[in-house]
Amino acid sequence: MRRLTLTLGLIGNLVLLTLSASRAEPVTIRLAWVTPVATWGSILLEKKDLAKHLGQSYVLEPVRFQGTPLMITAIANGELEIANLAYSTFALALQNAKMDDLRVIADEFQDGVPGYYSNEFMVLKDSGIEKVEDLKGKVLATNAAGSAIDIAMRAMLRRNGLEDKRDYSVVEAQFPAMRAMLAEKKVAMIQGTLPFSLDPELRQIARTLFTSKDAIGRSQFVAWTARKTFLDKNRAAMNDFMEDTMRIERWFLDPANHDEVMQIASRVTKQPPERFSWAFTKQDFYRDPNMLPDLAALQSNVNMTRELGFVKIEIDVPKFSDLSFVQEAAQRLK
Repeated sequence: MRRLTLTLGLIGNLVLLTLSASRAEPVTIRLAWVTPVATWGSILLEKKDLAKHLGQSYVLEPVRFQGTPLMITAIANGELEIANLAYSTFALALQNAKMDDLRVIADEFQDGVPGYYSNEFMVLKDSGIEKVEDLKGKVLATNAAGSAIDIAMRAMLRRNGLEDKRDYSVVEAQFPAMRAMLAEKKVAMIQGTLPFSLDPELRQIARTLFTSKDAIGRSQFVAWTARKTFLDKNRAAMNDFMEDTMRIERWFLDPANHDEVMQIASRVTKQPPERFSWAFTKQDFYRDPNMLPDLAALQSNVNMTRELGFVKIEIDVPKFSDLSFVQEAAQRLK
């Protein structure tokens, strides 16, 4: 009887453990995003029918930010699991927030890839501004000081002998507000990024003075980053999430789905669908179908940021990268 009781007890414990495991709460993944359509966090849930593991091993909560610098505080304080940091804010996170456990895990988008879009810096057609040097004494708009597009702008200005505060001033503004600020001549130059740079009303009054590619060449403009402690603790859930994400991203990149993509973009932004003919084509930023970031470009970008004096520390990018999740996702989707 004692042996039978022990056996039944063990069976009961196993059943309880199994039930407990089956009831385990899915891991919450808060994913940052900035610009609608142009950043993945704004549209992944529009195709949640392709997310086979959503609601089972993980739940996704997209969180909007005005710019990437604000994400540093959020991920440092445990308020964010994945920050899509620009090359500049990635470097600042390592230097200022001292997050030595921060890891680059995936591509968001790359700027300056031949044949693809590059961010634009735009002035009024009738402004009389013909070259970068003509910006001396002007007020310029930026989305956030220290963001990648901000650093590219400052790098181009410095190359042409112009320094912030000494030769020009900067005001922060959200991308949707920049067209009006330029039209009303509150600023002399704005940053044009997708989808705002293709606004027909903006194109009527403005022209491109230079691009990010002109300023800094090819760049791993934005990459997904997460903390090693979170990755190590939730590896199974993250593998499932990256598999779902890669499946969804490949769907958006497939030309066969372009008409539906434009409808989704229209729904997200409340703009006419025909305004998104560029989305996920060669008129868009380059996005790797295997979500692999260009670590060589990122290393070059980080080095440039240091050379310009925006960060002081040397950063060995591969040391702060973990591509195992996107590699596992690509393997699963073969």
